[in-house]
Amino acid sequence: MNTPKLFAFSFLIFLFVITGCSQKAQNPRHLSEEEARIEAVLQRASFVNMDGEEVYLSDYKGKVVMIDFWETWCGPCLMVFPAMDSLMAEYGEDFEVLAVNTLTADERKDVEDFIANNEYDFEFSLDMNDVGAEVISLGIPFKVFIDPEGFLIKAELGSAGTEGDYLKAKTIIEDNKKS
Repeated sequence: MNTPKLFAFSFLIFLFVITGCSQKAQNPRHLSEEEARIEAVLQRASFVNMDGEEVYLSDYKGKVVMIDFWETWCGPCLMVFPAMDSLMAEYGEDFEVLAVNTLTADERKDVEDFIANNEYDFEFSLDMNDVGAEVISLGIPFKVFIDPEGFLIKAELGSAGTEGDYLKAKTIIEDNKKS
């Protein structure tokens, strides 16, 4: 290769490497645009717990958190609750379920009745600020996993059933819990 062509080729390679490095620096965890948007919404969002207090993602720093957007009528949502309750018992201080009722069809009373009739140890909250409308892609169940530092691990629509969701969540917790 002659010198001008070699120089041009080398310069193009240099630009390619520099561009790739700057893109990685801007998004070091390689989130998609949608994932980055969801993370940004959740980092500034708040929910209202059943005592009427504001709940923020930062309240759970140090834990893997699963934000579970749900409603009392949603069979697939409820099918996973026993598995998540088991994981909370298994992982103690390393894992928290923030069960956020979207209040799309439910009212506060529906959630209160559900809690009274079920013995889950979740942090139940209400989506009084319409956060779900900003992050849910198509419907519920919609789960978002957050790492101990408050960053998005994964957001997903649907359910893989009780055992499937248990195994997926367990893997996420194991891979992300603080040692």
